[in-house]
Amino acid sequence: MVSPPPTAVGHPASADQLPPEALALATRLFDAARNGQIDILEQALRGGLKPNMTNGKGDSLIMLASYHGHVPLVHLLIRHGADPNTLNDRGQSPLAGAVFKNEEEIIKALLEGGADPTIGEPSALEATKIFRQERFEGMFKEQIEKLGDSGGMTPMGTVRVMVFESVRMREY
Repeated sequence: MVSPPPTAVGHPASADQLPPEALALATRLFDAARNGQIDILEQALRGGLKPNMTNGKGDSLIMLASYHGHVPLVHLLIRHGADPNTLNDRGQSPLAGAVFKNEEEIIKALLEGGADPTIGEPSALEATKIFRQERFEGMFKEQIEKLGDSGGMTPMGTVRVMVFESVRMREY
């Protein structure tokens, strides 16, 4: 099997071109994000770690920290330039994941960091309806206004919410 050529700046084009030590370090860093090990990531960020690093599924450090409820780590990552709007390979945002997990403090931290409730599939705004977390809608609408977004749900998001509502109605 022929490996793809390195990228234009001389970096490997894929993870399989990285040395085993680099892969082991990346694994430790993603585990640290999942486990809320702020000391490990703080040291790595001060040492030059790119805050928007993603794993093989496209999950960023802030996605993993958010999904697992690590508020101080989310704040740290944002302070170091992590983008709270980075979507993973499935089109999911950290904010929508926080809605799914009902992580109010994470939601607040992401919004303070500039998270956009209208991006992703489903968007965080759509997720409030899908997962019956409507209490977050007010915060999201304020953020949409602050960001100057046209706001609201995408047409596909509206269809998705209607389907979920239809299924819920049949459950009763």
